[in-house]
Amino acid sequence: MPRKDRAAFLNPLVSKSVAEAAEAGRSLALIRPRNTRFYYKAKSPEQIEAERETYRQAASQGDFFDEELKALEPSPYEFRFSFEDGTGPHDYANGDWEAHAMFFFGKRREGSERAALEWMSTTFNDEYPKKGMLFCVGNKAKHPKTWQLLGVLRVDDTGQDALPL
Repeated sequence: MPRKDRAAFLNPLVSKSVAEAAEAGRSLALIRPRNTRFYYKAKSPEQIEAERETYRQAASQGDFFDEELKALEPSPYEFRFSFEDGTGPHDYANGDWEAHAMFFFGKRREGSERAALEWMSTTFNDEYPKKGMLFCVGNKAKHPKTWQLLGVLRVDDTGQDALPL
């Protein structure tokens, strides 16, 4: 979908808050965060090794994606966003694989981890908030009250409030 058409298509699906989405019985929602701050924290060697083991175990189960899972290397950082929605402040880990792919691409393109992290910070702390972004958030059936940040979408902020579904 062309970028210019995204906002008109997605705005009717945007909830004012995670709480509003939960009250409506949704397990997946879009929200337009305010006062966002992207940041990162280095993972411990133990955390990285635990992720490697998770990938190895998943790959050994005979799934369609076996080879892709074997090739995955955990990112050395946890990427997070603090933000506000219609009910107040939140702090979520960014569980989107694209953030980790962005880090590895940036490291290769920019030549260092530091430069890649600075590029990510500029993108998520300056560029996206100025132009507009949505967070895709969701929960798990076993943990319906625990919401996670599943993805960051660059969608123009048209200044229109979300329409209720």
